Amino acid sequence: MYRDIADYALSTPGWLHTLAEVGTDAGLFVFMALFGLCWWRARRADARDLAIAIAGPAGVVGAYIVSEILKLLIKEDRPCRGGVATIAPCPPPTDWSFPSNHAVIAAGAAGTLILAWRALAWVVLPLAAVMAFSRVFVGVHYPHDVAAGFLLGLVLAPLFALLLVGAVTPVVRLVRSRLSPG
Repeated sequence: MYRDIADYALSTPGWLHTLAEVGTDAGLFVFMALFGLCWWRARRADARDLAIAIAGPAGVVGAYIVSEILKLLIKEDRPCRGGVATIAPCPPPTDWSFPSNHAVIAAGAAGTLILAWRALAWVVLPLAAVMAFSRVFVGVHYPHDVAAGFLLGLVLAPLFALLLVGAVTPVVRLVRSRLSPG
């Protein structure tokens, strides 16, 4: 399946190659902006709602750390090292393939944003899926790297965020009580 996708990708127009390469990283900035919007939206909400918005990015970081540990334990070579022509340059030999960190981060961001603002689901889940797929499209990941990374991010990031909410909520209450007049 990887070779079929990589071969097809090479036959697509150059603008799509650029969009696939730049879009994966640009999508992460979209998620950062959405986290900012969530914080802004929750700033006057219940303390727990604001705590969820604050804990979301930390949950994504936690999922990313788990994926990095898995990469170091599994050490799966990138598919682009097998002599396959790809759109993107192949990462260095010490940058392992499984699981896809981009997929972990994209799915983790989507999952934690949905915790904070459910109405975003229709935007963030498809965006995360496209971002994850682009990693196979540009040739730097196998489909199973992306699928595992997506699942890992979608499960672990919201779980980590929810585990942090219990600690963050009292801090939000304390800060609010000290900032409120009188």
